[in-house]
Amino acid sequence: MKKEKMTFEEAMDNLEEIVSELEKGDLSLDASVEKFKKGMEISNYCSDLLNSAEKSITILLKDKDGFSEEEFETE
Repeated sequence: MKKEKMTFEEAMDNLEEIVSELEKGDLSLDASVEKFKKGMEISNYCSDLLNSAEKSITILLKDKDGFSEEEFETE
């Protein structure tokens, strides 16, 4: 599945699989490097999705009196 077509959740699942494979230590050096590269690409894709979502939230917070930006808090 191409990363551009993946949802955030699918990308995170793929990233978790890659991390699990790397942690096992059963891969050759070349295979490990390739998995790491793929993991970094997916990580960057997830970061881009999160940045896009944050921008969308910021736009939604825009009110009639101008621009109102609020802190987005996580637990």
